[in-house]
Amino acid sequence: MAGRRDGPLMKDKDKDKDKARSRIVFAIVIGVTLGCVFAFLYPHGLFTADSPIQNRRFGKSDLKVGSSCESSERISMLKSDITSLSEKNAELNKQLKDLGEKLRLAEQGKDQAQKQFMVLGEKYKAGPFGTVKGLRTNPTVVPDESVNPRLAKILEEIAIQKEVIVALANSNVQSMLEVWFTSIKKVGIPNYLVVALDDHIENLCKSNGVPVYKRDPDQGIDSIAKTGGNHAVSGLKFRILREFLQLGYSVLLSDVDIVYLQNPFDYLSRDSDVESMSDGHNNMTAYGYNDVFDEPAMGWARYAHTMRIWVYNSGFFYIRPTLASIELLDRVAGRLSREPKSWDQAVFNEELFYPSHPGYDGLHAAKRTLDIYLFMNSKVLFKTVRKDARLKKLKPVIVHVNYHPDKLPRMKAVVEFYVNGKQDALEPFPEGSD
Repeated sequence: MAGRRDGPLMKDKDKDKDKARSRIVFAIVIGVTLGCVFAFLYPHGLFTADSPIQNRRFGKSDLKVGSSCESSERISMLKSDITSLSEKNAELNKQLKDLGEKLRLAEQGKDQAQKQFMVLGEKYKAGPFGTVKGLRTNPTVVPDESVNPRLAKILEEIAIQKEVIVALANSNVQSMLEVWFTSIKKVGIPNYLVVALDDHIENLCKSNGVPVYKRDPDQGIDSIAKTGGNHAVSGLKFRILREFLQLGYSVLLSDVDIVYLQNPFDYLSRDSDVESMSDGHNNMTAYGYNDVFDEPAMGWARYAHTMRIWVYNSGFFYIRPTLASIELLDRVAGRLSREPKSWDQAVFNEELFYPSHPGYDGLHAAKRTLDIYLFMNSKVLFKTVRKDARLKKLKPVIVHVNYHPDKLPRMKAVVEFYVNGKQDALEPFPEGSD
């Protein structure tokens, strides 16, 4: 009887052992499975202080473990994530480097405009009446030589105090260009550069010892540069000048129908983003005046006051390497590309002067009008100065033959009058044009 009772008991014990083994095996399988999942998702541990980017990196051993637990699609997706994170990491490193460079320049504080900009975050009490002056000068941009290393090397050699005269020229203006650089040499100005728009002008400059730079091929620019007329070429400067400013240089942009009689860098204020000569012919038109509009039908309110000023000349202006200046170039170049029939000088002035209004954000750029008797246009010269004995004794810095189509003979006459002392050299020419 005892033997018969032991049989069933032994069987029950065997069954219990089988169940226990099954549970253990099941638990092991679950544990291994979870281990594989966590090994893929958290290869460096679940509670690690490493960054998320580091947590997502996988070694070969991790991939081997994962291959038994995850599909090839999952592995491909993870590899894609790694690549994306690496690119983001590189971009963050670049931004960090840029911020470090900006901080370094800010700490140096060599540029007065940068110093002024750095105090904008502080608040000050207003001083006594008549003593308060707002910030006039924007800070310069951080130079970026990667924009054009070849141009950067040229400018480093010829620029003085990060300033340079720049003119664009193609074969159509060769004769005027020769008068232009001859007058510059006569004055003794060393920091100037011709941007040659074709091979002929490049060779001409080299043969005459004139600093020259020919841009790398650019189909959008070259098609206009090589065959375009005066206005077409003039519009290119807003695109080309951008690189000069990005490299950290102030540019005195010059058309080639200009005679230099003194060094213009000795007469600049450098307190604005743009200093430009005017097309105005007297103090009112050049510097602005109150123009009263009369509308009799309005009765008592028939008189309306308006402000008028003659436009800046886009063929001679000094522009500092500031964000506002670069924005100006971008705005003008953008509009000229969208509005091919527009005149670059008109667009230049509209972007400089139009205020912000509904639907339009104006440009926040500081501007200064240059002295019209030092930076003289040809209307001032031929209509006023040559007829005034007192004004004829003044020696301008430059004369820009912008009002007259017979440019070359008038340029030569200017040289004869102011350089060679021929007192009647200006007399044969009419005030206007035929």
